[in-house]
Amino acid sequence: MIIRPKAFFRGVRLAGHKFPAGAAERLPALPEVFIPLAQHAGAPALPVVEAGQSVRRGERIAAAQGAVSADVHASIAGTVTGIVTRPDGRGNTAQFIAIAAGETQEDAFLPPLSDPSKEEILQRIAACGIVGMGGAGFPSHVKLAPPVPVDTLILNGAECEPYLTCDDALMQKKTREVLRGARYMMQALGVEKLLIAIERNKPEAIAAFDAAGYDVVPLKKQYPMGAEKQLIYCCTGRKVPLGKLPAHAGVIVQNVATAFAVYEAVELGKPLIERIVTVTGGGIAQPKNLVCPVGAPLSALAAACGGEHDAVKLVAGGPMTGAALTGTDAVVTKTTGGFLFLTARETDTEDPTPCINCGKCADVCPMKLMPMQTAFYTNAKEYENAAKYSGVLACIECGACSYICPARRPLAQSIKTAKAELRRKP
Repeated sequence: MIIRPKAFFRGVRLAGHKFPAGAAERLPALPEVFIPLAQHAGAPALPVVEAGQSVRRGERIAAAQGAVSADVHASIAGTVTGIVTRPDGRGNTAQFIAIAAGETQEDAFLPPLSDPSKEEILQRIAACGIVGMGGAGFPSHVKLAPPVPVDTLILNGAECEPYLTCDDALMQKKTREVLRGARYMMQALGVEKLLIAIERNKPEAIAAFDAAGYDVVPLKKQYPMGAEKQLIYCCTGRKVPLGKLPAHAGVIVQNVATAFAVYEAVELGKPLIERIVTVTGGGIAQPKNLVCPVGAPLSALAAACGGEHDAVKLVAGGPMTGAALTGTDAVVTKTTGGFLFLTARETDTEDPTPCINCGKCADVCPMKLMPMQTAFYTNAKEYENAAKYSGVLACIECGACSYICPARRPLAQSIKTAKAELRRKP
């Protein structure tokens, strides 16, 4: 059934730049992968393998540390060549487990579950290392055991970032599997109500879920429609209290790709070792959606899409919330929705100019904040004032303020800096 959404009146309207989703192609076999130990919210996983050890596809190679963490599994079968420190593509270095592909690709999946209980579903999700695949990477077994009762699960298929079509491709081609995964999450939560939220620019996906007999909320094309708080309000009319979790509004939101991963974990015993990734932008020869193993290097994805040309900026994720890359050292992680190869016509390379006090950043802020004040206090290194007077800790880091700013001020970066500095304080 189609459900009419409520509207929110801030945010921005963006050009889609989306190619037809279609079916995703599988990335050709790789000689080696580099699997990050930190590809989820919380503590990095701890390696449980060593150099020279043989591993099978799906075998656990790093164990979760602490209450908020996730197991990591081998995405190909082969030999561990080392636990290495290498560039992460974002100007830093990180630890990776390097695996050289073997001649055969033997799987080490868990046994499928038949009629699992709530506890068995949560244990299987944890054992398969499933995290939120919309970008946040929060361990799903933790999110599906909220501290307060909830009554609604929302599947997030909004995919409001320009360029990205990986979720659309999944929803069109794997509708049944996504719904089966959603049912397992509903069982884990103990809820009966499921809402599937999809932006209206994905009519094929909307039709597929509607035909399956589920409640679909066709959302207005407006950024950041896919943000949790905005999505919850548009679908249910409920508001998440400041400083509280969506669960405190009686709702849990999960990405459609996460639902598909839950289906594979429960019914196939398959850990989260691969995902669909959009590779697009004016600087790539053949934009595609690719099914990629975790740890696949960006250079391999570019080669599978005919190579790059005239790209002046590389981005992991979407153009609004994604991270600029220093090169093709980046690899696919559990939360990688896409890689963008942007040309000079697609990205702004001009230097910022002084703020003209137009107030447009405040006008579009979906959280009704004052981004210009945060930038002022951040530049003065007065981070406590940024929290006190501009509400920076309530920011969802959507990037709408930077997008709308006529002076091209790096407002989103100022916000991220202020939040990082506040987190460092005791």
